Amino acid sequence: MNVKKFSRSMRWKLVLIYCLLVFIATTIIGVLIMSQLESYYIDSTKKNLTKKEATLISSLNIYDNLSDHREEIQSNINAWDKTIQEEIFVIDDKCMIIASNNANQGRSAVDLLETPIIMNTLVKGEVCQSYENISTKNSTIPVMNMTFPIGEGKRISGVIYIRSDMTSVYDTINESKQIFVQAMIVGLVITVILGTLISRSITTPINDVTEKAEKMAQGDFSQEVSVKSNDEIGRLADMFNLLRTQLDMTLFEMSSEKNKMETILKHMADGLIAVNLEGHIIHANPAAIGMLKVTSEEIESQSYNTLIKQLNEELSLELLMEKCKEGELSDVFEKAGCTYATRYDWFKDEDGNDVGIIILLQDITQRQKLENMQMDFVANVSHELKTPLTTIKSYTETLLDGCVDDPVTVNEFLEIIDNETDRMNRLVKDLLQLSRLDNNQEILNRKEGNLISLLKAAVKKVELTAANKDQHLNCLFNAEERIPVDMDKDRVEQVILNIISNAIKYTTEGGRIDIDALKVEKNAVITITDNGIGIPETEQSRVFERFFRVDKARSRALGGTGLGLAISKQIVEGHLGTIELESKDGKGTKVTITLPLSLKKGISNIE
Repeated sequence: MNVKKFSRSMRWKLVLIYCLLVFIATTIIGVLIMSQLESYYIDSTKKNLTKKEATLISSLNIYDNLSDHREEIQSNINAWDKTIQEEIFVIDDKCMIIASNNANQGRSAVDLLETPIIMNTLVKGEVCQSYENISTKNSTIPVMNMTFPIGEGKRISGVIYIRSDMTSVYDTINESKQIFVQAMIVGLVITVILGTLISRSITTPINDVTEKAEKMAQGDFSQEVSVKSNDEIGRLADMFNLLRTQLDMTLFEMSSEKNKMETILKHMADGLIAVNLEGHIIHANPAAIGMLKVTSEEIESQSYNTLIKQLNEELSLELLMEKCKEGELSDVFEKAGCTYATRYDWFKDEDGNDVGIIILLQDITQRQKLENMQMDFVANVSHELKTPLTTIKSYTETLLDGCVDDPVTVNEFLEIIDNETDRMNRLVKDLLQLSRLDNNQEILNRKEGNLISLLKAAVKKVELTAANKDQHLNCLFNAEERIPVDMDKDRVEQVILNIISNAIKYTTEGGRIDIDALKVEKNAVITITDNGIGIPETEQSRVFERFFRVDKARSRALGGTGLGLAISKQIVEGHLGTIELESKDGKGTKVTITLPLSLKKGISNIE
């Protein structure tokens, strides 16, 4: 693995390139030098032989016929043999050796020497040369042969044949080649060392950048490359550090946006579902999971159509894709007593291609309920005002028309008008108080007071009304006990009177109403129980709604506005308390009011 890794590394490639360049350069230089050296030695040998030839020719040109002066020529050659190392042959025009510095006189040059250059010199009078190897018993000797004409033009009488041993020349050249090869090997070794050092200076920063980039790819963006030079590598390190900084900032911004979006999707009340074209749910926020009544594992394992059909089959992917061709659409449907509003449209990729559908589910049950309550409230207010106004107008018009002359009847009409006016006044008063409570404009003057004293005063105010119906008000609380509560006495009394008055109204003659108060931990608990007509279980959740009446005709006959319990609930909650109702149809009703006890200690003269 390491060998393969090294063979693919830039360092190895750089070293190899350096070595190849040096090898090719030194080889070319070596070939040129050896070629020039060989040419130099050969030319030197030629010049040397040419100088010797000139001296011999000058001594031989005086002979017209070389064969007639054989002994004189041989004497001259013998005299020369002491100062030269080459072999010298004097050959006549019949290719016979006239004289030589070895024992070859009188022999034919045809069998012994290079005949072609001899004949070329005899015929053309040119200086010729040739190279050959002479084989001996132990070795082969390289030689250079040169022929020089004796005479000029057509008077060439013979040839001087000089044969020089080139062994020393080629030995010198071979030694030079060996020296050069050794020098080249040393140079290559030095090149490898220098190339390794140079390549390391190049690849080390690159490897550093690569390692840091790998760590960045794994999510560690704290890496920073040290800049040690101002060259291209240094600029690369600078750009890497700049890239890391910019990438870190970009990822931080993306992470922040992602976290922001995830937080929004997680905590938004509306359900959001993203579905791809294959029908797999890409994303569903917690609200959507809650609306579908499934788990996160089911979201991942089951298809969109399988899950959505439990809520509404008309929201299947195929139907939504068909509807979305017309653009963004919305719809409203009901399921299991809940009302949902839906909006859906395509979502696209970076190229603008449709890749799925996004569905927004809104649980508008409470909003729909509030809208219905608002419409009911407007209708009830209109009705409650219209009824007394109609009565007042009809009786007023009758009186104005002078149709009634009887003073008793006139007084009855005026009493009716007065009662209806009082009824309207009570309604408007209750509406104003409810509005102030809704908008926190009702200032509660809370002071510490004794709840028992307040209950006794309230009971005293309704005793006569209960007595008229032969009803018994049973006070179960300890009249001597003190239950300190921080409260607005008038408002709390209004609540108690309202609850007791309702108990009296809806309890038949001879009925019983129990009133109790006691301390439970840190709270004061008031209970008002009657054995009246009760409230059906289906209606109990709405008793604190405005204008709600179980028996509307009977409530109007008894003078109620339908706002008493709504006002009572707002006042109690303004005291950080609670009010609850339990009832059984035909058996009676129990109302429980809970108020926090006063935290003050040691205060005397509590009322």
